[in-house]
Amino acid sequence: MSQVKQVGLLAAGCQPWNKDVCVASGDRFAYCATLAIYVYQLDHRYNEFKLYAIMSEHKKTITAISWCPHNPDMFASASADNLIIIWNVAEQKVIARLDNTKGIPASLSWCWNSGEAVAFVSHRGPLYIWTISGTDCGVAVHKEAHSFLSDICLFRWHPRKKGKVVFGHTDGSLSIFQPGAKSQKHVLRPESLEGTDEEDPITALEWDPLSTDYLLVANLHNGIRLVDSESLSCITTFSFPSSAASVQCLAWVPSAPGMFITGDSQVGVLRVWNVSRTTPIDNFKLKKTGFHALHVLSSSPKKKCYSAHSPSKNHHTSSTSEAIPPPTLSQNQAFSLPPGHVVCCFMDGGVGLYDMGEKKWNFLRDLGHVETIFDCKFKPDDPNLLATASFDGTIKVWDINTLKAVYTSPGNEGVIYSLSWAPGDLNCIAGATSRNGAFIWDVKKGKTVTRFNEHGKNGIFCIAWSHKDSKRIATCSGDGFCIIRTIDGKVLHKYKHPAAVFGCDWSQNNNTVRIWDYTQDACINILSGHKAPVRGLMWNTEVPYLLISGSWDYTIRVWDTRDGTCLDTVYDHGADVYGLTCHPNRPFTMASCSRDSTVRLWSLTPLISPLQINILADQQWEEIIGNTDRAMASGAPPLLCGKVSRDIKQELDKLTSNVRVKKLRWFSECLSPPGGSKNLWDLVAVLKDQDDSLLPQNYCKGIMHMKHLIRFKTSKAQELTTVKMSKFGGGVGAPSKEERLKEAAEIHLRLGQIQRYCELMVELGEWDKALSVAPGVSMKYWRKLMQRRADQLIQEGNDELIPYCIATGDVKKLVKFFTSRGQLNEALLVTQAAREGNIQGPQITAPNEAACGDGNNKSEDYNDLLHRVSKELAEWYFQDGRAVLAACCHLAVNDIELAMSNLIRGNELELAVCVGTVLGDSAMPVTNYALELLARRCMLTTAWDLAADLLTMIPNSELLLIKLNAFYPGSIAEVNDLHEKCHLPTSEECLQVAETYQNEGETFQAVKYYLLSPVPEKALPIGLLYVKEQLSSSDWNLDSVHGILDLLSYIRTDRLMLHKYSEFRNELLIFCGYIAALLAIRRCYNSIVPALYEYTSQLLKRREVTVPTQIEQLSAELDGWRACTHSASRSLEDLPYTPPSECQREVYNILLNRIKEEPIKGLIGPDYVTGSNLPSHSDVHTSCLTGLRIQGPVYFLEDGKSVISLNDALMWAKVNPFSPLGTGIRLNPF
Repeated sequence: MSQVKQVGLLAAGCQPWNKDVCVASGDRFAYCATLAIYVYQLDHRYNEFKLYAIMSEHKKTITAISWCPHNPDMFASASADNLIIIWNVAEQKVIARLDNTKGIPASLSWCWNSGEAVAFVSHRGPLYIWTISGTDCGVAVHKEAHSFLSDICLFRWHPRKKGKVVFGHTDGSLSIFQPGAKSQKHVLRPESLEGTDEEDPITALEWDPLSTDYLLVANLHNGIRLVDSESLSCITTFSFPSSAASVQCLAWVPSAPGMFITGDSQVGVLRVWNVSRTTPIDNFKLKKTGFHALHVLSSSPKKKCYSAHSPSKNHHTSSTSEAIPPPTLSQNQAFSLPPGHVVCCFMDGGVGLYDMGEKKWNFLRDLGHVETIFDCKFKPDDPNLLATASFDGTIKVWDINTLKAVYTSPGNEGVIYSLSWAPGDLNCIAGATSRNGAFIWDVKKGKTVTRFNEHGKNGIFCIAWSHKDSKRIATCSGDGFCIIRTIDGKVLHKYKHPAAVFGCDWSQNNNTVRIWDYTQDACINILSGHKAPVRGLMWNTEVPYLLISGSWDYTIRVWDTRDGTCLDTVYDHGADVYGLTCHPNRPFTMASCSRDSTVRLWSLTPLISPLQINILADQQWEEIIGNTDRAMASGAPPLLCGKVSRDIKQELDKLTSNVRVKKLRWFSECLSPPGGSKNLWDLVAVLKDQDDSLLPQNYCKGIMHMKHLIRFKTSKAQELTTVKMSKFGGGVGAPSKEERLKEAAEIHLRLGQIQRYCELMVELGEWDKALSVAPGVSMKYWRKLMQRRADQLIQEGNDELIPYCIATGDVKKLVKFFTSRGQLNEALLVTQAAREGNIQGPQITAPNEAACGDGNNKSEDYNDLLHRVSKELAEWYFQDGRAVLAACCHLAVNDIELAMSNLIRGNELELAVCVGTVLGDSAMPVTNYALELLARRCMLTTAWDLAADLLTMIPNSELLLIKLNAFYPGSIAEVNDLHEKCHLPTSEECLQVAETYQNEGETFQAVKYYLLSPVPEKALPIGLLYVKEQLSSSDWNLDSVHGILDLLSYIRTDRLMLHKYSEFRNELLIFCGYIAALLAIRRCYNSIVPALYEYTSQLLKRREVTVPTQIEQLSAELDGWRACTHSASRSLEDLPYTPPSECQREVYNILLNRIKEEPIKGLIGPDYVTGSNLPSHSDVHTSCLTGLRIQGPVYFLEDGKSVISLNDALMWAKVNPFSPLGTGIRLNPF
């Protein structure tokens, strides 16, 4: 199992160079970065697209991709290294590859008449057709499509007319070929080009899906035409509102016959057209930068079933009907917009999914890098910001909590090799370029303020801003000089090197100077392992022997420089790794950047796990913090030696109270990656009744406690409204005045402040929205608003359910509406507003007593509703690999058990223990379970004393300590020392006690003490006989056998593996496997239930044992479980459906009676660790349990080859301590 944990991914943007770089099929779409293909898939549960896979095999720029029209799991890609690859998306593997395409394939397409053939072309042809399999496999040349007079931009096969194909050329002409007809080369040039040598490239080309002959053609300068490929005539020429507009891409809308859309090349305007009109039906300005590609999804995300109809009344309007008669429709509005979803790719690398019907983004991943990222640096005074420098000529600044770009430099700098933040709060970045010298970019102003040209046109490879003297900047260059100058351009020093200089940096420490004597001409150590040059190196700032290296072999390695050991190798990047940087306040959080255009965030904390547990166990400072000499001693455990840990200790030394709480919080934040840990601790402080004035300023940006939600949102609305006073708004890059007023209005609405909402909407000119909710204030106000409306008319009516629900107080319907669309944060906010009495419908006169009782019921209803919505929001975060934020959702509504359980299910064990220790008794049962799992981890690292310390933190932990001592493999003296530490008898005394209990018939006690004795194997026949007797009776249940089996599983591995005990071992493995299957059903570990039954069945088949469990029984139980659980969880669309038989129901009911209920309800549900949702570029494995490709972290079994997902490994180990390979080796993935 990898110790370096991936915790974040900044995906690359879509490349802006080649044409066919965006495709879709079914519920997936894909786009190309420079070297990788990003595949998104629809998550049907939450009705949203998520990054599913990153396909990376090409070594040079990808030029085109094409999805197989006959198989949604296959697509082809081509690249500039003359390579074509056929991929299987579901398995994320290469099916076939063509290595020499005799030229760079500029365009690529599956042949519509064959599912096994791909066509490709470069420059002026010919058109090659590669048949991938079958008797005719190989590459053939199209008989007619060759010897063109102009380069080919792109080509399209006809989807219905077999073999018909059209080519678009750079001179603006088309070439059309079809079997049995005369070839037409270089026809249908725009009329304005006839008789000239001018070029006007074809930018887009699509066959009309309803015609065999019609074709939409877009030229860069001459716009769009609908042409007839048979008569070679132009049917319609379409007109643009502006002569400056030009089309970059177009697509037909499958759900609306005759309709198509276009994307402008200069500005991000999406235009909707109908072939019956020469002008656009509608125009949407989606971004400031131009389109590059677009694709309409043929199967859009479905809205969850929702209806506003009352079951008892039929006069209510539906959720899609209009509230008031609309104004007179203009000619454009007479066409209804299609309910299509468009994948949009922009010239700046942005990618999004736009809902044309709703006129909103389903999601927008803005401002992605499209080329190699050479450098990345955290902002020193605000480490939540990470800057990246790229080959694409831009610097981008990212918020690492949201993983979104917040600033981007103007661009056009050529290649940017290096960057350096200004010290303090100057908010500037210095950048080093390949040919334009160095520059200073003012991040907030969004412009370059200074440029340095002392190196001439030579590339500057490194730049460093002095953090001691903010007026000094150093650069080094290919010209051999290292130059130090002031920020106003005055050169202070100029150092000459004998060759190009690739690195420079300022000393960061005022107190000490380390002098390295290189005159000895001696190499201290050689770190071997990388297979290509090393580009990035970074020392960890806290553990002095930890060195991280990034290489051109695509890997990151972590080294112990004391002995040259490679502690871990990370394979997730898909190309050369260039930049490495460390978070200033979280020294074990690291960012890396690569030629694969991604930035990835990593946690190094698992590498120092014992150190973190020392803090939890409240060990002496000597076990936590030390000096460099102690830490660098060979074999010494990790110690913290850096500034962050020293600062924490100094602050703790000043405290007189709450020292333990502060120690746990501060070290937890130091050791945890960003992504919710600070938010979690803020909520813990709220639960511990901390004064609200001590909450940090950015608390309101995260998940807030329910008692703060309304107050902070009201404050935000008031802040947004104050922009009315400002003439100029919020400055460059800030939302416009209109945007801020609208956001303020939306917040007021959700707070139940209807009149403020109405007034702001009137100011924005949206009268229909104001009128729809005005009766919620009073009928008098509504009439007054109607009079004011007479002065202004709105041209566009927009039917919305939300204002009606707010005005009428129908909170449940509104929450259902939000939830059905995945807007869980909105649902949570509205529910809390209703719970606080801010949303009330028109009052109906009723007796006082009845009204009072109804009010109490409503309050309880709203409270239940709040918890349900919060639970669903938490589950969304959890399934997105963000267990800490899921825990925040539960803490926000005071549900401590569920919060702690989410941390455990996300394997955030140290964080769970820290938080649980601070919360105290209310979290104790779950905290104790987390301590038990952490102690098991210590057993893996042979930190037995530390494991004992953790277990002694649990009340009544004698049985847990016995298990720990039973498994300890030390000598007799060492065993007795551990017994003494745990207040247990010596091993010889335990033997005597065990014999006494055996004579008295106390099976469980006898097993306990035999396991602690010098002859632990004597426990096996006694315990196994008890289990057999239990399973042979008709009334046994899970709890009656699980306890003794769990105890037996702690027998020392060396004794269990002895050949003479093989029969006992086999029986123990079979019983543990079967009981584990039942435990997995109890905890809803559905992904491993079939594997556990199969594991037990295989052991029964292959090993000679005498047990009451039969294979037929296991098969019947598995069938019953599958039939009954699948019928309960199936959706309406799941067809065909066979209901469970009576026999299956009976078997399943018997199972449920035996299983009983899980004592800690929050632990029910699958484990899902951080990073489970993050695809890897290159390290793809198949699970030996399920046969499916593993997404996220993997866990290698003891043979070093077999792999399962870390999630499955954690669930398996929680119910079955033994490996899935049936060897008798214990599994310890914690």
